[in-house]
Amino acid sequence: MDDVIDLSSKLVAIDSVNPDLVPGGRGEGAIADFVATWLRERGFEVHRLEERPGRPSIVGVSRGSGGGRTLMFNGHIDTVTLAGYDGDPLAPRIADGKLHGRGAFDMKSGVAAMMVAAARAARQKLAGDILVACVADEEHASFGTEAVVRRFAADGGIVTEPSHLELTLAHKGFVWFEVTILGRAAHGSRPELGIDAIAKAGHFLVALEALDQRLRAHPSHGILGSGSVHASLIAGGAELSSYPAECRVSLERRTIPGETADTVEAELRHILGGLVETVPDFRYHLERGLARPPFEASPAEAIVTVLSAQAERALGHKPKLRGEPFWTDCAILQEAGIPCLMFGADGGGAHAATEWADIGSVRSLSEILYATACEFCR
Repeated sequence: MDDVIDLSSKLVAIDSVNPDLVPGGRGEGAIADFVATWLRERGFEVHRLEERPGRPSIVGVSRGSGGGRTLMFNGHIDTVTLAGYDGDPLAPRIADGKLHGRGAFDMKSGVAAMMVAAARAARQKLAGDILVACVADEEHASFGTEAVVRRFAADGGIVTEPSHLELTLAHKGFVWFEVTILGRAAHGSRPELGIDAIAKAGHFLVALEALDQRLRAHPSHGILGSGSVHASLIAGGAELSSYPAECRVSLERRTIPGETADTVEAELRHILGGLVETVPDFRYHLERGLARPPFEASPAEAIVTVLSAQAERALGHKPKLRGEPFWTDCAILQEAGIPCLMFGADGGGAHAATEWADIGSVRSLSEILYATACEFCR
């Protein structure tokens, strides 16, 4: 058996910082080459998806004998910045039962666990296919998994993002908007000619805070609670001696199942329309940016029941069900018609100055994924 901790360490040692997050980041090219070679050496049919040069995703396929269900393992191979890490982020270090290094927790140990599990299961000559999707860009816009689901389908999927060996069946989505509040430029000495866009934006910011308070005061989802909204960026004005012609507010709205980009836009337009009616000279332009849907899996889905049973058998107790406030590629798989859930290792320090994965949990994860593949694809 390939050692999952050795493989995790090798992945951590490869710089794969997402260049859309960190200008000049190395991207996924080197780690994709490593993953492709590793899978090919173990008999997988390897597909390289590279719509954006230097930003490849790798899909390894082990063909079954036929008549069985297809399972997709999915994990991202990009990381956030190396800057500010305490020590050498690319020098994997094992201490006190933990693997340290950038990406050890989020989520190269999960990628290693699914690779090893898939390679073991492929040797069992199962009826169904096993797909191993090692994807680019999850930390930014997830074009990697989007490319994968355009080319490949499956009867079930497991995203091995870290979940502390608990079953994640729901997570929030998000929508980004830019609201431009319009004023009128004029010299600072001529207030009768100018309209202060920044001052007008203040009315919107107060209304936005009130919306967030209303949302969080009325949680409606049993696992995820409520949605939320916050102003992320603000910019306006040209110089101290002039009235600003516009003020741009960039905001993020976190969504729960039942909320969509369209319902959020309608919510914002209602607020802005009210300000047009009540605030003199209030004018605006609203532009929708990136939108990602929330995710919720049915506990009755075959992949959920099989993984739950295998986890209970390995851990000696029924795994806890959980939801996450952050977004994952589960939502893309679900929208593509692939029933899925998230299940990954224990650890801590995602995006932080120190990051680590619990070694025992990584080994348990790989064993559970192997048993799940054998059962699901039998």
